[in-house]
Amino acid sequence: MKIRHLRNASLLLSLGEHHLLVDPMLSSPGALPGFKMVGGGRRRNPLLPLPADALQSIEAATGVLITHEHPDHLDRPAIEWIKARRLPVWASDIDVPNLRRKGLGARVLQDGDLGLSVEIVPARHGHGVIGWLMGSVSGFYLAHPDEPCVYITGDSVMTPQIRDAIKRLQPELIIAPAGAANFGFGRDILFSLDELLELARLAPGDIIFNHLESIDHCPTSRASLRERLDAEGIRERAFIPADGACLEFHRGTTAPRPLPRPAIHRRPGFQKWVTAKFSGT
Repeated sequence: MKIRHLRNASLLLSLGEHHLLVDPMLSSPGALPGFKMVGGGRRRNPLLPLPADALQSIEAATGVLITHEHPDHLDRPAIEWIKARRLPVWASDIDVPNLRRKGLGARVLQDGDLGLSVEIVPARHGHGVIGWLMGSVSGFYLAHPDEPCVYITGDSVMTPQIRDAIKRLQPELIIAPAGAANFGFGRDILFSLDELLELARLAPGDIIFNHLESIDHCPTSRASLRERLDAEGIRERAFIPADGACLEFHRGTTAPRPLPRPAIHRRPGFQKWVTAKFSGT
């Protein structure tokens, strides 16, 4: 398995013959509005450019995986880029109908698709009313027969479903957002630092932390996260890649893997309208 971390949550995931572009945000710096609402520090997003060769590297993509439709995970330039290449787009049943309305060839990723064992794990993008308004978000467990199995949590705070998925599926690699995003009021809408430490302890294998230093409402820095992981003595299996970094992982066992749970059908709610209205995509 190879992973090219691009920026924020955008990455190119290579599993066997598949090269999945995950959550592409391809906008130039400052093209998107600021997400920090109050308390100062609001800046236009993204804060940094893509790595110089990013657009060249993602030409290898054979498909696209979307965890949710917020503009820092799928923006207008990414939509146009995908359309131009007629790439298949994989997502949850929550997002597929709206992705199709945008002209994308979207389909629900199900167990067995692409020759992968698949489970979609519901996530929760915040707490209380804010978490509800952020809409339904999905994590994806993907297991290729010849590669490490990976669990992309999606944008989430810690939930019993996430703890259960890690314990039950035993992913060899977890990819999780570490920016501790906050609008300037209320609780964090991504894993807090304490929850990131819990994730690192729960992880049966390696863990990659992304969603860092690219968006104005994500205050956690790579340096502060490394410092906290070092202080807790859990840095050894944690990776915090720089933008443009490439990582490679190999399957450590041939033992049988747990079977994914059957998919639970979910319907888009009012929050999808809110997302579409304010995301600009």
